[in-house]
Amino acid sequence: MAYTERADGRKVGELRPMEVKAGVVPSADGSASFKIGKTWAIAAVRGPRELFPRFLQNPKKGLLRCHYTMMPFSGSGERIRPGNSRRSQEISMVMQKALEPVVDLSAFPNAVVDIFIELPQTDAGTRCAAISAASIALADAGIPMKDMISSVAVGQVDGLVCADLTYNEEAIDAPVSDIPIAMLHNTKEITLLQMDGEITKDDLMKALELGKGAADLVYAEQMKALQARFKEVSQ
Repeated sequence: MAYTERADGRKVGELRPMEVKAGVVPSADGSASFKIGKTWAIAAVRGPRELFPRFLQNPKKGLLRCHYTMMPFSGSGERIRPGNSRRSQEISMVMQKALEPVVDLSAFPNAVVDIFIELPQTDAGTRCAAISAASIALADAGIPMKDMISSVAVGQVDGLVCADLTYNEEAIDAPVSDIPIAMLHNTKEITLLQMDGEITKDDLMKALELGKGAADLVYAEQMKALQARFKEVSQ
């Protein structure tokens, strides 16, 4: 039987409820909490600070590093083994590449900006939530940025093109494709595009078009969080 209606009642372009806040880690230079449905990412920024070892330093600009970690009991399935893993290393690298196009570290030669992302709870879309949280945290830290990066997953569940898939939708016994994207708000340039599964070219184009609107919804929540944060700091 075809998947014509989403199990949680959402429309195809509708996202799960979001709770977004900036400035949640007092000891960090900038931070953010980003919840979408049951997926929750907390990002904390440290830096710019001098980079060690020195052979990694770049005299022309600073270095951006990402550190992605899922907590042991955060997942919907089995307990996640603590510590570094190939998956966390891959997502850390993907996040760095997605964020680098908007971050301007030319004023910070030989320095590093570290972004630490922890996920206390997950239900699909983890790298997207992490990127969206990291973008807010960078802005909260006052790091020069050309634009905001908003990230969301789109895809196809048994022929139905939709946004922000849940774990249950990804695990359905039918053809599924999951496509995490990250996008600049002003230019709509894509800085992350990955895909797990199979999808036709026409449906991929539909999914990416749906992703533009979905990313705008994420951006609106990011800006609300930053505006509330700046208002709080100025008082």
